[in-house]
Amino acid sequence: MWFFKALAYIVIGLPFSWRWGLARGLTFLWWDVFRFRRFTLYRNVTIVFPQDSHDERIRLIRQGLTHLGYTTLEVLTIPAISESWVDRNVVFEGGENYERARALNKGILFLSLHLANGDLGATALSLKGHPFHLISKRFRVGFLNRIWWKMREEKGTHFIDAHASENAFAILKALRSKQEVCFVLDQFMGRPFGLETTFFGRPTGTAYGLALFAAKTHAPVVPTYTYRGTDLKTHVVFAPPVEFEEVADKDLQMKRMTQKYNGVLEDIIRTHPEQWMWVHRRWKKWE
Repeated sequence: MWFFKALAYIVIGLPFSWRWGLARGLTFLWWDVFRFRRFTLYRNVTIVFPQDSHDERIRLIRQGLTHLGYTTLEVLTIPAISESWVDRNVVFEGGENYERARALNKGILFLSLHLANGDLGATALSLKGHPFHLISKRFRVGFLNRIWWKMREEKGTHFIDAHASENAFAILKALRSKQEVCFVLDQFMGRPFGLETTFFGRPTGTAYGLALFAAKTHAPVVPTYTYRGTDLKTHVVFAPPVEFEEVADKDLQMKRMTQKYNGVLEDIIRTHPEQWMWVHRRWKKWE
């Protein structure tokens, strides 16, 4: 870990213009040299913005890859981030929504997505005294897990393994302790943990875990995400809680609420499309 901590202090000391320059260089390597997932990127942008011209789609893809490259560099700085750094570089929006949800004393379920730098947002929130639990998949390579998870845990972000047999107990324990649990729902999820839904009008699969725990615990669901502002700061946004719909048919309830969460994420992506992680295979075939 010492190597990554040293690297963190080097990267965090780079001027913003240098980081953006490196990010644009990574975009050139990705799109023009290695041509990684070009079809997936173009297809995804076409699904979300069918009215855009070819040139507009390519421009958005390049912007998205540049933000992804910048996010990668930012993630490397996490070991060097302190509370004073957060005070200078992070802006919290919608704090009243967070406090209102917290006052219910049921814990909070965060609805989130891969927009801008969620890891930086998680670190900032933890350093400001609000550590939470993030549901995440582990890497197949143990070495990467030790680096990736430990780096973020040292800043106060707790992790719940998405595929662990005891993850339901961990989620319930956190909520009963009046803590927050974050669900990231913008990736494809097939059976048995997903439901057939639509995302931007196209059929796909979405994990239903958030709807399930919202129904069981009645904890408020607060859409939470980050974006980079024109002030060069990271903004952490707490949107108004999503109202839960009571439906007698529980299967229908899960489907309706999961679809409702997708609608919330769609609106967020439309607001900051250049900062979403377009590279995911979000629209895999449901089967």
